[in-house]
Amino acid sequence: MRYISTRGMAPSLSFGEAMMTGLARDGGLYVPQEVPVMSQSQIAGLAGKSYEETAFAVMWPFIGGFFAEAEFKDLIAKAYAHFNHSARAPLVQLAKNHFLLELFHGPTLAFKDFAMQLIGQMMQAALAKTGERITIVGATSGDTGSAAMEAFRGLSNVDVFIMYPHGRVSEVQRRQMTTPVEPNVHAVAIDGDFDDAQANVKAMFNDFDFRDGVRLAGVNSINWARVLAQVVYYFSSAVSLGAPHRPISFTVPTGNFGDIFAGYIARKMGLPIEKLVIATNQNDILDRAISLGEYRTNGVMPSISPSMDIQVSSNFERVLFDAYGRDGTAISGLMAELSGGGFSISQGAIGALREAFSSGSCTESETSATITRTYDQTGEILCPHSAVGVKVAEGELGTTPMITLATAHPAKFPDAVEAAMGTRPSLPPRLADLFDRPERVTRMPNDLKAIQALIRERIATR
Repeated sequence: MRYISTRGMAPSLSFGEAMMTGLARDGGLYVPQEVPVMSQSQIAGLAGKSYEETAFAVMWPFIGGFFAEAEFKDLIAKAYAHFNHSARAPLVQLAKNHFLLELFHGPTLAFKDFAMQLIGQMMQAALAKTGERITIVGATSGDTGSAAMEAFRGLSNVDVFIMYPHGRVSEVQRRQMTTPVEPNVHAVAIDGDFDDAQANVKAMFNDFDFRDGVRLAGVNSINWARVLAQVVYYFSSAVSLGAPHRPISFTVPTGNFGDIFAGYIARKMGLPIEKLVIATNQNDILDRAISLGEYRTNGVMPSISPSMDIQVSSNFERVLFDAYGRDGTAISGLMAELSGGGFSISQGAIGALREAFSSGSCTESETSATITRTYDQTGEILCPHSAVGVKVAEGELGTTPMITLATAHPAKFPDAVEAAMGTRPSLPPRLADLFDRPERVTRMPNDLKAIQALIRERIATR
């Protein structure tokens, strides 16, 4: 199994090389040269399997022998050992043919744990073999940061720096990043929005002197291993509702396009997905791209679903690569246009995207109303991001079962939930003292050189 860059100018890599590299040296994102296809009998054989067994079956063809079979099974077992639900990703029925996939039972109460806990185990195993030391730098709109810190904190051969937009994450999300006491994890509050933080990460990867000097690695969804781990719960949930003997649809609240791109990969692997629905909040660039054929930024508007407050969706580049016939030169040109504000999607490419995806957006008032109505009708408490997904999914319901991804625990966004339904959701017992823990954070201007200097200084003193 080899991995190639979406911009066509970087060398192909093995799974392990792509995982440890993150962003390709030509600025592109790694994707599989070919996507392995599971037979209908193989998919049917997942019925009754544990989440860990399903994870191995789905991911193993992509690993390419980087880990031994028994070793990889052990890494998967360790990754999900501390999830608080035996099913790992349980389904809850909301209405006829509408189901909620709860992805918030991991250590940091968000779907990012499914990928981050596993990539943490895989990177640790890889580093143990080589004795190398790496520096992980990531950008977060709220959940990736705490998941990364949880996965890597306390390791002697890894330093983690997470940038988040100052004042634009929930208080719970912030405290999950600022309260770890281990000296190898660092929360950095950036004056700006998520797109600014993400741009700084990409700029660091493209500064080869810095990249090589600090042994830079990435755990944002620019890292293929992150996307791969998220493919698993599409299979586990679809099979539990009858796949492959009947099709299943999914609605995915998304900002950076990684979670729904995982569904796109699941479909390419043979999972019979009828609809893949992109659900956005008021920062609706992805919905506009599908409906209008124009991918143009217009500024980030803060919302009650802050993890989706994104205008430059990194993983959209991966699906554009397929839509443009895997033409790396064309993708390089589009990304150059994006730096100037955006681009028009070609007629052939937009046709391919519309065949693959539906889309919709949700206003702030609709988000709050969905939280209220869903609780009144079902007793299920939704976080604002999950509410965006449920609202958009309701416009796509039909005879095919629809699964909406619930991406975070409602207690991560208590103010928005309380405003909608009058009740403040409680944190699980293991996080009950979160607001009593001292915070440790560094606030920085949106200045690449200053942030790089901070990282070099912190590494030198560790």
